[in-house]
Amino acid sequence: MLSKRILSCLDVRDGKLAKSVKFVNTRDIGDPVVQARRYYEDGLDELVFYDITASSDKRAIMIEVVGQVAAQVFIPFSVGGGLRTVADCSRVLLAGAEKIHLNSAAVRRPELIAEAAHAFGAQAVVLSMDVLRVAPTQTIPSGYEIVINGGRTPMGQDAVAWARRGVDLGAGELVVNSIDADGTREGYELTLTRTIAEAVSIPVIASGGGGTPEHLYQVLTEGKADAALVASMLHYGEYTVREIKEYLAGRGLKIRMA
Repeated sequence: MLSKRILSCLDVRDGKLAKSVKFVNTRDIGDPVVQARRYYEDGLDELVFYDITASSDKRAIMIEVVGQVAAQVFIPFSVGGGLRTVADCSRVLLAGAEKIHLNSAAVRRPELIAEAAHAFGAQAVVLSMDVLRVAPTQTIPSGYEIVINGGRTPMGQDAVAWARRGVDLGAGELVVNSIDADGTREGYELTLTRTIAEAVSIPVIASGGGGTPEHLYQVLTEGKADAALVASMLHYGEYTVREIKEYLAGRGLKIRMA
């Protein structure tokens, strides 16, 4: 059995660490470079950096901040936000990232996933999905819709179907972020996570809603996720990475302990 992974996400806006609830009411909460170093030293398995307004502002990612964060951590580091071409992805990897996260641009032009996988290998390509719960329809039979541009633009596209297509195109991992749960600290969207995990053959990272170590245990077991991404739990100092890992290991999960 592979170890379950704990990831943290740095949502960065204008060079500052930011946090929102359900993708609205975003506020600045700190320095992403300082936080990255702290989480690395505390035993985090992997760090994710999102430039959360690059896509909606139609600009390039803040590559200088990516480089500053990369210099502070020596764990797998992945980056997303405003990546529209293979050249954009290459710049991020050269700045120190090991993986790239594709989201809005891949929904608009799915071939980008295949192009990136061909250029860098599937292991470097993560399909990141922002998902909203809706009433099931003929076009969205799962009741989960893909939304792009930082939660601003619903696409009328079924999340489960998109996950499967992403795998077919060459994505090596999926991040499944529930907009409904995002920032609430009330627990992950277990049904969404489990539905997608059962539909694909690649690792699924659950995102959105983590508030207690019990929530991580639930999504890693009931939700069938391979990894859980946390933000608020760490950003606001409510838990440390070590405390979360000790709890999960104590519940019998295979966890990487430093």
